[in-house]
Amino acid sequence: MIPEIHIEDYNYALPEERIAKYPLEERDASKLLHYKNGNVSEHCFTELPQLLPQNSLMVFNETKVVPARLHFTRSSGAHIEVFCLEPVSPAEYNLSFAATKKCIWKCVIGNAKRWKDDLLSLYNPDGDERIASMGLVARLVSREDRTGTVEFSWKDSSPFSTVLERCGTIPIPPYLKRESESIDAERYQTLYARERGSVAAPTAGLHFTERVLDEIRRKGIDIQKLCLHVGAGTFLPVKTSCISEHPMHREPFVIQRPLLEKLRTGGVSVTAVGTTSVRTLESLYYAGVSCLENGAPADIEQWAPYTRSYPYSTEEALQALLDYMDRENMECLTLGTRIIIVPGFEFRIVDRMVTNFHQPESTLILLVSAFVGGDWRKIYDFALERDFRFLSYGDSSLLER
Repeated sequence: MIPEIHIEDYNYALPEERIAKYPLEERDASKLLHYKNGNVSEHCFTELPQLLPQNSLMVFNETKVVPARLHFTRSSGAHIEVFCLEPVSPAEYNLSFAATKKCIWKCVIGNAKRWKDDLLSLYNPDGDERIASMGLVARLVSREDRTGTVEFSWKDSSPFSTVLERCGTIPIPPYLKRESESIDAERYQTLYARERGSVAAPTAGLHFTERVLDEIRRKGIDIQKLCLHVGAGTFLPVKTSCISEHPMHREPFVIQRPLLEKLRTGGVSVTAVGTTSVRTLESLYYAGVSCLENGAPADIEQWAPYTRSYPYSTEEALQALLDYMDRENMECLTLGTRIIIVPGFEFRIVDRMVTNFHQPESTLILLVSAFVGGDWRKIYDFALERDFRFLSYGDSSLLER
């Protein structure tokens, strides 16, 4: 049964000055809130390894933010911002980033009403010759409200990844209320980012440094990676009072066979770094159910966890995924998820989560509430009273179920 949840019940007062507009000088100098058994305490992020159990499993999202925001001009002089969301042709991220001469993406278009059918030229106010020599132009293929399908073409033989690196900017969250700066190219990216495709950082990972990761390894904790590309929907506010009317966006993810095998074995305590890792790991059960019932995994729909009861154990579902991969001779699984995690969700894999502090009335507040059994307000009141910094460049928390 789809839960009847009103988003206004998940509001809190967030003063503008508590939103961290810039990162701290040192990544791991941030504060760390620890929630366990209903108790809340304050720490420094460098203490995280001491708070984790030995011989457990820690899962990171290795997605990489791409400079997906491009600025163009019409011949009339009008400025049009184009924000790349996901590839259309080629449809696979790696192939699209490797494409030369042209590719097509689904995009958010700023000032969309002023873009007719003409070609847009890249905005290059400083006359940068390297940028000008690429000759990047954009053509509108189709439009739907503020989004559209855009064909990019350029003169030289550089792959589209290089085009973005030279011509685009990092799309920092709109609530920072500033333009991207040079510091964002480095700091709005995790140290372990590897797979290009996100338009927003998995911000829980921004606090990790090599010394913290080394301490985690020294404690015998098994570090594993997955990849979920964060879409622009992560910035979209909930505009409906009842959460059942809020549509979740699809996000693609990839998970490797060794991690699935470790999860299938059971008995290991799992810490997910970030809500993106939580959503990916918890989606695996429903992908396994699809294997058991239909012979193959399918994208996980938004309300799949709530519309019926499931007779399968977590081990059965994960084994079904591994059996499917055996049959298809696959070493990694690529799917998409629209899963929404709200109070009433049954967690099957994740035991603890590292996450930042999220916007009022957001789906991420609902996820936190579900994870801590409704105790989210105690956590957020503590953070506000103790001068924690909020949102993407803010402080962190370790939450235990």
